[in-house]
Amino acid sequence: MEIIVLGSGTSHGVPMIACDCAVCRSSDPRDHRTRASVHVVMNGLRIQIDAAPEFRVQMLRESIPSIDLFILTHGHADHILGMDDLRRYCDLRDDGTLPVYCHEDGEERVRAIYPYALKPRGEVPDGYARFDLRRLPARLELPEGVIESLLLPHGRIDTLGLVFTEAGSGRRFAYYTDCKTVPPAARDLARGVDLLLLDGLRPSPHPTHLSIPEALAVAADLAPRQTFITHLNHAVAHCDEHIHLNNAGSFAYDGLKIML
Repeated sequence: MEIIVLGSGTSHGVPMIACDCAVCRSSDPRDHRTRASVHVVMNGLRIQIDAAPEFRVQMLRESIPSIDLFILTHGHADHILGMDDLRRYCDLRDDGTLPVYCHEDGEERVRAIYPYALKPRGEVPDGYARFDLRRLPARLELPEGVIESLLLPHGRIDTLGLVFTEAGSGRRFAYYTDCKTVPPAARDLARGVDLLLLDGLRPSPHPTHLSIPEALAVAADLAPRQTFITHLNHAVAHCDEHIHLNNAGSFAYDGLKIML
């Protein structure tokens, strides 16, 4: 299994508009963070998680040739507003339609923002996005592996927490972004995974996101083989990783590739 971190930043991105803090002025490319999203290749199946406003730039940077299915974790702007650029990946499919999995909140947002992409085949002009909108079940079994999901609390809405298990290798990857807590069921699902990619916004507490200390406490309980903290804001410089994490994990960065 291959995991590509397309974006590791918050809704503001880093550098942030109209900010001259040290991190926003940093020359370290790892401090230049587009909005959070991930691409997973599981036994050749290409799974795209979320589409940030920089989605097109991220795809060009990583030369992603195709997408087989798309998962929207939740309907916030920094995760959904790049979905129109899925049109090219729809064009590359035989039926011109891309399966899009989400939960109730995400579905409502897709229907509100992209009604043109949900019209029946033949009513969508060539070159436009066309989505086959589906609810993601708790367990989606595919020839290439299994995707398990549950809801994580994120302020007034919930986010889909995702655990991937690759067929054959048995490698497991958990992606828990945009969450304030990780409930017991979610901890049980992700316990002992090979890779945990977890929300950790900043060192200080936040009302809808895990802070870095809170994320490290979750990781210590789950005991993954590798931990990366993502969705970082401009309060965190990558070069200070050792200060914030004390060798208990690593900061994700745009373009990070992990092979399991």
